[in-house]
Amino acid sequence: MNHSLGVQNRFELSVDKAAENCRLDQFVERMVPELSRSRCVRLIRDGWVLLNGKSVKPAIHVHSGDLVRVDIPQPIPSYLTPQKMALDVVYEDRQILIVDKPPGLVVHPGPGHPDRTLVNGLLALLPNLPGIGGIERPGIVHRLDKETSGLIVIAKTENAHRSLTNQLKERRVHKRYVALVRGEVEVNEWEVNAPIGRHPRHRQRMAVVSGGRASLTRFIVKSRFEANTLIEAYPLTGRTHQIRVHLAHAGYPIEGDRV
Repeated sequence: MNHSLGVQNRFELSVDKAAENCRLDQFVERMVPELSRSRCVRLIRDGWVLLNGKSVKPAIHVHSGDLVRVDIPQPIPSYLTPQKMALDVVYEDRQILIVDKPPGLVVHPGPGHPDRTLVNGLLALLPNLPGIGGIERPGIVHRLDKETSGLIVIAKTENAHRSLTNQLKERRVHKRYVALVRGEVEVNEWEVNAPIGRHPRHRQRMAVVSGGRASLTRFIVKSRFEANTLIEAYPLTGRTHQIRVHLAHAGYPIEGDRV
């Protein structure tokens, strides 16, 4: 436990007969629904959860009459700097925020992009965001490439972060992209089912490679021009640069994509 952190919330829980012989991490997840299972496990392992006053392991079983105290620590101070920027907010409620990310804006800091990212702008807009989903990518549950514009959903609460993460993992989120590709696509609809992994020679790039992760994208033609085609892309898996890689593999690279 990091004793320098204060307690943000505390839950005093009593185990009843219905929870008899339940694992501690499962019991905490059930009783504190805003916490994901992985978060419960981390809290237990870090000593923020006590069973009858003692720090124990996540897999220990609880029994009727046991007392469980759950402390939610204050967020770890973020090393990220809030930076005011003009963000196009298209929807907001108590749980989520949706922004229309412009091309050229990196979603979260990384090598070569230490600041001036969407996350920096969000921290200025939502001061409580650092406690949601971790300090490196607060509130972020999905991303878009730097040069890709489009809607990004940001979780404002742990409950929303957990729900959105599960929806993405279970493929209940339907993503639609629009792209202008080089060349005239002759068919109206097609799919690319090809594994994606690191390029064997250019390790910074992704490519269709033998032994890569299974990847499937569906494409629909919307308009044809003299040397280009406007298409809609529906990625049914979520690999890095999946749409760009599959289009290049099919012989129709995205127009202007230098990588």
